[in-house]
Amino acid sequence: MRYDPVDPQFFVRNRERLGGMLKPNSMVIIHANDIMPTNADGVMPYHQNRDLYHLTGIDQEETVILLCPDALEPADREILFTREPNKHLAIWEGHKLTKEQSIEISGTKNVQWTSTFEAALHRLAPQIDHIYLHTNEHLRADTIVETRNRRFIERCQERYPLHKYERVAPLMHQLRMIKDVEEVRFLQKAIDITEAGFKRVLQFIKPGVGEWEIEAEYLHEFVRRKSKGFAYPPIIGSGANACILHYVENDQICQDGDMILMDVAAEYGNWNADMTRTVPANGRFTDRQKDVYNAVLRVLRGANEILRPGILIRDFQKKVIEIMEGELIGLGLIDAEEAKKQGEDKALVKKYFMHGTSHHLGLDVHDVAPPKQAIEVGMVFTIEPGIYIQEENMGIRLENDVVIGEEENIDLFGNIPIEVDEIETLMNS
Repeated sequence: MRYDPVDPQFFVRNRERLGGMLKPNSMVIIHANDIMPTNADGVMPYHQNRDLYHLTGIDQEETVILLCPDALEPADREILFTREPNKHLAIWEGHKLTKEQSIEISGTKNVQWTSTFEAALHRLAPQIDHIYLHTNEHLRADTIVETRNRRFIERCQERYPLHKYERVAPLMHQLRMIKDVEEVRFLQKAIDITEAGFKRVLQFIKPGVGEWEIEAEYLHEFVRRKSKGFAYPPIIGSGANACILHYVENDQICQDGDMILMDVAAEYGNWNADMTRTVPANGRFTDRQKDVYNAVLRVLRGANEILRPGILIRDFQKKVIEIMEGELIGLGLIDAEEAKKQGEDKALVKKYFMHGTSHHLGLDVHDVAPPKQAIEVGMVFTIEPGIYIQEENMGIRLENDVVIGEEENIDLFGNIPIEVDEIETLMNS
């Protein structure tokens, strides 16, 4: 088996917590994601609907979870619908979950075939008043492609027009923002695999290697350690490419004297790490590179002290900008007197540091959370400041993942090298 099994009680707890958030006489219905086409008869690698996975652990297409906590019959209060296996599917697509396997994975006692879903819905709908349906409400979501859940909304509302319809997404955001100990276990595994990849490439990097070759070294190490691969499209940017925030071409040669920005991490069991490290192509930092690098590292550590329970993300970002302003003045990139004249937009700072410092991390790399939510114990965040100096063809970003703790944050990247001397030692050993 590729992954360690997830404790099914994790999914049981999640369903129980969601049930406690519903209005009386309610039903929740969440469908799996579609298999998405590419060209001709090709399809993309399958990615399960993360909310469905968070409630069931089922990583298979054509799955549906139906929760009806106030149903008259106890067996109807949780029904998991999965695709029925047959000989044709076994030959062409491989193994599909049996009912017994779905029960073992999810902790759900009642598993039925997806073909029976419509009949079960029609039988249970008269018992309830509220139907919670699923949409993608992530603040950065692009909803051009119509999902299986979106198609079902239209069909359900047409069939049952007088029911009261509710949004399940805000509840799932609330549910997912605090990480269970089981989630942290899988996040740490993804981070440990990322660490192995990073240490591998430190031995590989030298002037003249291609950015794509570095990407390949990471992928080799990730997959051999039972990850499916990258948590997100990797950014391997050398020289001026490091100043392009979403550079993914990874098609240039690393030159002597370049800094190489690597925003790359592994997934494990559907949970995602998120790491950025920036290293010198030749294994030695120049004085200028070291100064900029250490400035970014100080901002990262200062941000970690600020990212504590009770603060809002927007207030956290303002404080990080203030720390960054001091570092940019120290580097000679901003004049101290001109900095005092800046407006609230801090345009001088944002010339060199133009993105946010932190985001939630979990089943999604940019994980879900309610808007304007104060930081709470148990959340997992990235911390990723950067300084991008286009006129010097140098971009440096550093990124660690932390669990928000009671007394202090827990750095899940505690074992991954980040100091200048650590990097140089490993690259030249």
